[in-house]
Amino acid sequence: MLSKETIKFLKMLEKNNERQWFNEHKDMFVRANDNIIAITGDLIDRISKFDSSVAGIDPKSCVFRIYRDVRFSTDKSPYKTNLGAFITPGGKKNMLPGYYFHIQPGMFFAAAGKHMPDGAELQRIRSYIAANGDEFNRIVSGKAFSKRFGELDGERLSRPPKGFDANHPAIEFLKLKSFTVSENFTEKDAVAPDYPKKLASSFETAAPLVEFLRKAVA
Repeated sequence: MLSKETIKFLKMLEKNNERQWFNEHKDMFVRANDNIIAITGDLIDRISKFDSSVAGIDPKSCVFRIYRDVRFSTDKSPYKTNLGAFITPGGKKNMLPGYYFHIQPGMFFAAAGKHMPDGAELQRIRSYIAANGDEFNRIVSGKAFSKRFGELDGERLSRPPKGFDANHPAIEFLKLKSFTVSENFTEKDAVAPDYPKKLASSFETAAPLVEFLRKAVA
Protein backbone atom coordinates (compact mmCIF):
# COMPACT_ATOMS: atom_id res chain seq x y z
CA MET A 1 0.00 0.00 0.00
CA LEU A 2 1.02 3.61 -0.42
CA SER A 3 2.81 4.94 2.64
CA LYS A 4 1.76 8.25 4.16
CA GLU A 5 5.49 8.99 4.49
CA THR A 6 5.79 8.84 0.69
CA ILE A 7 3.21 11.61 0.35
CA LYS A 8 4.84 13.54 3.20
CA PHE A 9 8.18 13.39 1.37
CA LEU A 10 6.62 14.73 -1.85
CA LYS A 11 4.89 17.56 0.03
CA MET A 12 8.19 18.51 1.64
CA LEU A 13 9.96 18.30 -1.73
CA GLU A 14 7.45 20.71 -3.27
CA LYS A 15 8.60 23.33 -0.75
CA ASN A 16 12.30 22.45 -0.89
CA ASN A 17 13.12 21.55 -4.47
CA GLU A 18 16.88 21.95 -4.25
CA ARG A 19 19.82 19.58 -4.21
CA GLN A 20 21.10 20.36 -0.71
CA TRP A 21 17.73 19.65 0.90
CA PHE A 22 17.26 16.51 -1.20
CA ASN A 23 20.68 15.15 -0.26
CA GLU A 24 19.96 15.82 3.42
CA HIS A 25 16.71 13.84 3.11
CA LYS A 26 17.95 11.12 0.74
CA ASP A 27 16.85 8.43 3.17
CA MET A 28 13.23 9.63 2.87
CA PHE A 29 13.46 9.51 -0.92
CA VAL A 30 14.89 5.98 -0.88
CA ARG A 31 12.00 4.78 1.29
CA ALA A 32 9.46 6.57 -0.93
CA ASN A 33 10.96 5.14 -4.10
CA ASP A 34 11.07 1.65 -2.59
CA ASN A 35 7.40 2.08 -1.70
CA ILE A 36 6.55 2.89 -5.34
CA ILE A 37 8.61 -0.09 -6.55
CA ALA A 38 6.71 -2.37 -4.16
CA ILE A 39 3.32 -1.04 -5.34
CA THR A 40 4.43 -1.49 -8.94
CA GLY A 41 5.40 -5.11 -8.26
CA ASP A 42 2.00 -5.71 -6.68
CA LEU A 43 0.26 -4.13 -9.68
CA ILE A 44 2.28 -6.21 -12.16
CA ASP A 45 1.02 -9.35 -10.41
CA ARG A 46 -2.56 -8.06 -10.49
CA ILE A 47 -2.43 -6.85 -14.10
CA SER A 48 -0.86 -10.10 -15.33
CA LYS A 49 -4.12 -11.87 -14.45
CA PHE A 50 -5.88 -10.05 -17.32
CA ASP A 51 -2.84 -9.00 -19.40
CA SER A 52 -0.31 -11.83 -19.35
CA SER A 53 2.18 -9.83 -21.43
CA VAL A 54 3.33 -7.92 -18.33
CA ALA A 55 3.97 -11.00 -16.20
CA GLY A 56 7.46 -11.15 -14.75
CA ILE A 57 8.47 -7.57 -15.59
CA ASP A 58 11.02 -6.06 -13.20
CA PRO A 59 9.08 -3.33 -11.36
CA LYS A 60 12.21 -1.15 -11.24
CA SER A 61 12.13 -0.98 -15.04
CA CYS A 62 8.69 0.64 -14.86
CA VAL A 63 9.30 3.32 -12.20
CA PHE A 64 10.18 6.81 -13.40
CA ARG A 65 13.24 8.65 -12.10
CA ILE A 66 12.64 11.64 -9.87
CA TYR A 67 15.43 13.64 -11.49
CA ARG A 68 14.28 16.23 -14.04
CA ASP A 69 15.98 16.90 -17.38
CA VAL A 70 16.38 20.67 -17.15
CA ARG A 71 18.55 21.18 -20.24
CA PHE A 72 15.78 22.66 -22.37
CA SER A 73 13.49 23.96 -19.62
CA THR A 74 13.17 27.41 -18.11
CA ASP A 75 12.21 25.68 -14.85
CA LYS A 76 15.52 24.56 -13.37
CA SER A 77 14.01 22.72 -10.38
CA PRO A 78 16.15 19.57 -10.19
CA TYR A 79 13.43 17.14 -9.08
CA LYS A 80 9.96 16.10 -10.09
CA THR A 81 7.39 16.42 -7.31
CA ASN A 82 5.64 13.20 -8.28
CA LEU A 83 6.37 9.50 -8.39
CA GLY A 84 4.84 6.90 -10.63
CA ALA A 85 5.32 3.98 -12.97
CA PHE A 86 4.38 2.90 -16.48
CA ILE A 87 3.67 -0.82 -16.71
CA THR A 88 4.03 -2.35 -20.17
CA PRO A 89 6.00 -5.24 -21.73
CA GLY A 90 9.68 -4.39 -21.54
CA GLY A 91 9.22 -1.59 -19.04
CA LYS A 92 8.75 2.15 -19.48
CA LYS A 93 11.54 2.57 -22.07
CA ASN A 94 9.66 0.32 -24.49
CA MET A 95 6.72 2.75 -24.42
CA LEU A 96 4.18 0.30 -25.81
CA PRO A 97 0.60 1.13 -24.84
CA GLY A 98 0.21 0.27 -21.17
CA TYR A 99 -0.80 1.31 -17.67
CA TYR A 100 0.37 4.29 -15.60
CA PHE A 101 -0.19 5.44 -12.04
CA HIS A 102 0.71 8.86 -10.68
CA ILE A 103 1.41 9.86 -7.08
CA GLN A 104 1.55 13.58 -6.30
CA PRO A 105 0.04 15.67 -3.50
CA GLY A 106 -3.36 16.75 -4.80
CA MET A 107 -3.07 14.57 -7.92
CA PHE A 108 -3.56 10.82 -7.75
CA PHE A 109 -4.67 9.02 -10.88
CA ALA A 110 -4.54 5.91 -13.00
CA ALA A 111 -4.19 6.15 -16.78
CA ALA A 112 -3.95 3.69 -19.64
CA GLY A 113 -3.35 3.72 -23.39
CA LYS A 114 -0.79 5.56 -25.50
CA HIS A 115 0.15 9.14 -24.64
CA MET A 116 1.37 11.40 -27.46
CA PRO A 117 2.62 8.77 -29.94
CA ASP A 118 5.32 9.90 -32.35
CA GLY A 119 4.46 10.60 -35.98
CA ALA A 120 4.91 7.06 -37.26
CA GLU A 121 2.99 5.49 -34.38
CA LEU A 122 0.23 8.07 -34.67
CA GLN A 123 -0.20 7.23 -38.34
CA ARG A 124 -0.38 3.50 -37.57
CA ILE A 125 -2.94 4.02 -34.81
CA ARG A 126 -5.12 6.25 -36.98
CA SER A 127 -4.94 3.81 -39.89
CA TYR A 128 -5.84 0.90 -37.61
CA ILE A 129 -8.80 2.79 -36.16
CA ALA A 130 -9.93 3.76 -39.67
CA ALA A 131 -9.88 0.10 -40.66
CA ASN A 132 -11.42 -1.17 -37.41
CA GLY A 133 -13.67 1.69 -36.40
CA ASP A 134 -16.55 -0.47 -35.23
CA GLU A 135 -14.31 -2.43 -32.86
CA PHE A 136 -12.75 0.75 -31.47
CA ASN A 137 -16.15 2.33 -30.96
CA ARG A 138 -17.43 -0.77 -29.13
CA ILE A 139 -14.49 -0.54 -26.74
CA VAL A 140 -14.73 3.15 -25.87
CA SER A 141 -18.53 3.25 -25.78
CA GLY A 142 -18.88 0.10 -23.69
CA LYS A 143 -21.05 0.63 -20.61
CA ALA A 144 -18.39 -0.08 -17.97
CA PHE A 145 -15.68 1.71 -19.93
CA SER A 146 -17.61 4.91 -20.61
CA LYS A 147 -19.09 5.01 -17.10
CA ARG A 148 -15.66 4.80 -15.57
CA PHE A 149 -13.66 7.05 -17.90
CA GLY A 150 -16.05 9.14 -19.95
CA GLU A 151 -14.40 10.28 -23.20
CA LEU A 152 -10.79 9.70 -24.17
CA ASP A 153 -8.36 12.26 -22.77
CA GLY A 154 -6.27 14.83 -24.54
CA GLU A 155 -6.20 17.26 -27.42
CA ARG A 156 -7.54 16.63 -30.88
CA LEU A 157 -7.12 18.28 -34.26
CA SER A 158 -9.71 20.84 -35.33
CA ARG A 159 -9.66 19.40 -38.85
CA PRO A 160 -9.40 15.84 -40.17
CA PRO A 161 -5.80 14.55 -40.32
CA LYS A 162 -4.18 14.48 -43.73
CA GLY A 163 -5.06 11.39 -45.74
CA PHE A 164 -8.28 10.59 -43.88
CA ASP A 165 -11.81 11.13 -45.15
CA ALA A 166 -13.63 13.90 -43.28
CA ASN A 167 -16.79 11.79 -43.53
CA HIS A 168 -15.26 8.67 -41.97
CA PRO A 169 -17.56 7.38 -39.17
CA ALA A 170 -14.60 7.41 -36.76
CA ILE A 171 -13.32 10.85 -37.76
CA GLU A 172 -13.58 12.29 -34.24
CA PHE A 173 -11.35 9.48 -32.96
CA LEU A 174 -8.95 9.99 -35.85
CA LYS A 175 -8.48 13.63 -34.81
CA LEU A 176 -7.06 12.59 -31.44
CA LYS A 177 -3.38 13.24 -30.69
CA SER A 178 -3.31 10.83 -27.72
CA PHE A 179 -5.28 7.69 -26.98
CA THR A 180 -5.60 7.49 -23.22
CA VAL A 181 -8.18 7.29 -20.46
CA SER A 182 -7.74 8.18 -16.81
CA GLU A 183 -9.43 7.92 -13.43
CA ASN A 184 -8.79 10.32 -10.54
CA PHE A 185 -8.52 9.42 -6.87
CA THR A 186 -8.29 11.32 -3.61
CA GLU A 187 -5.43 11.21 -1.14
CA LYS A 188 -7.75 9.28 1.18
CA ASP A 189 -8.21 6.69 -1.57
CA ALA A 190 -4.47 6.54 -2.17
CA VAL A 191 -3.45 5.70 1.39
CA ALA A 192 -6.20 3.11 1.87
CA PRO A 193 -5.08 -0.55 1.95
CA ASP A 194 -7.16 -1.37 -1.14
CA TYR A 195 -5.61 1.32 -3.39
CA PRO A 196 -3.58 -1.13 -5.51
CA LYS A 197 -6.78 -3.14 -5.99
CA LYS A 198 -8.60 0.01 -7.17
CA LEU A 199 -5.77 0.86 -9.59
CA ALA A 200 -5.79 -2.67 -10.98
CA SER A 201 -9.56 -2.53 -11.42
CA SER A 202 -9.21 0.69 -13.39
CA PHE A 203 -6.51 -0.87 -15.55
CA GLU A 204 -8.62 -3.97 -16.18
CA THR A 205 -11.48 -1.82 -17.47
CA ALA A 206 -9.02 -0.07 -19.80
CA ALA A 207 -7.29 -3.27 -20.95
CA PRO A 208 -9.32 -3.67 -24.19
CA LEU A 209 -8.15 -0.21 -25.30
CA VAL A 210 -4.54 -1.09 -24.47
CA GLU A 211 -4.77 -4.35 -26.41
CA PHE A 212 -6.30 -2.59 -29.42
CA LEU A 213 -3.54 0.05 -29.44
CA ARG A 214 -0.79 -2.56 -29.15
CA LYS A 215 -2.16 -4.27 -32.24
CA ALA A 216 -2.20 -0.91 -33.99
CA VAL A 217 1.46 -0.10 -33.31
CA ALA A 218 2.74 -3.66 -33.82
